[in-house]
Amino acid sequence: MSSSLSAVRFPSLPLSSSTSSARSRTRVFSAMPAVAPATSVEVDAERLEPRVEEQDGFFVLKQKFRQGINPQEKVKIEKEPMKLFVENGIEELAKISMEEIDKAKTTKDDIDVRLKWLGFFHRRKHHYGRFMMRLKLPNGVTTSEQTRYLASVIRKYGKDGCGDVTTRQNWQIRGVVLPDVPEILKGLAEVGLTSLQSGMDNVRNPVGNPLAGIDPQEIIDTRPYTNLLSHYITANSQGNPTITNLPRKWNVCVVGSHDLYEHPHINDLAYMPATKDGRFGFNLLVGGFFSPKRCAEAVPLDAWVAADDVIPLCKAVLEAFRDLGFRGNRQKTRMMWLIDELVSNYDVIQCNMLCE
Repeated sequence: MSSSLSAVRFPSLPLSSSTSSARSRTRVFSAMPAVAPATSVEVDAERLEPRVEEQDGFFVLKQKFRQGINPQEKVKIEKEPMKLFVENGIEELAKISMEEIDKAKTTKDDIDVRLKWLGFFHRRKHHYGRFMMRLKLPNGVTTSEQTRYLASVIRKYGKDGCGDVTTRQNWQIRGVVLPDVPEILKGLAEVGLTSLQSGMDNVRNPVGNPLAGIDPQEIIDTRPYTNLLSHYITANSQGNPTITNLPRKWNVCVVGSHDLYEHPHINDLAYMPATKDGRFGFNLLVGGFFSPKRCAEAVPLDAWVAADDVIPLCKAVLEAFRDLGFRGNRQKTRMMWLIDELVSNYDVIQCNMLCE
């Protein structure tokens, strides 16, 4: 993009026309009304400069954008969290006593903040020295072998161990101690599971229809799509550093029926099944979230994507959020705040999607 431009103009995408069949099993959602006129909007070229840049395989915040950032961003700058995984830093960290860890800011931040990139959350205030482990379970599916392994982890910690089933179709296991983390990660990998990128500024567990495959009223079986999303997000459980430095957490779901079990209205990206010109694909909702400070319902992106483009679309939206999102007040860093500021009909994200 030329630096001589004071502003850039992005064209709008036409709203897709969706159809429905007479059979309830194959009904699809009708096209959604745009929330703003399909007109072009102007955005300052300077505001569209990416806030991050690639360094040694990781995306870091540029020096010029570090003023006024929140404490969590400073922790990420001081040390790349994903190095605990890709460079096996967790092996050395697990050998250090909690007393020694607390003596140095770097290692203290490792266990209180950076380990969340690996899915381990230190319960410093309520259960010092114990961790909660959160998994990645697309669509909430586990095999009997995987479930038995998770049960064995819980059983190991006796009265301190327990498991939660979460609202995002996930498992959280409580009571884990730091020396056991490397062995637990190895055990997860052996049964085809991962806890990677399940906390802090990462994409959370992809949600789908909890009755997928057995719901007589389902429009689509969401499991193949949530699996694809999860494989992309974690690069097949090897770690995907292109999207591990987001401004804030990010939720995604694939809707499987008219019951809307997946709560698309509170997801940052929701895939709504729809057909266009006889082709199956998805209408898109973006920006939904709720918090103590604000509740925002997801809004139509005013675009349709073919089923084969689920991952390219997700990648485009995530990279737009990564590059342009706010990194100051943590209460205003979810994607909807970016949408509010930049474009009323989301042309920046649409342009990234088209240029993919």
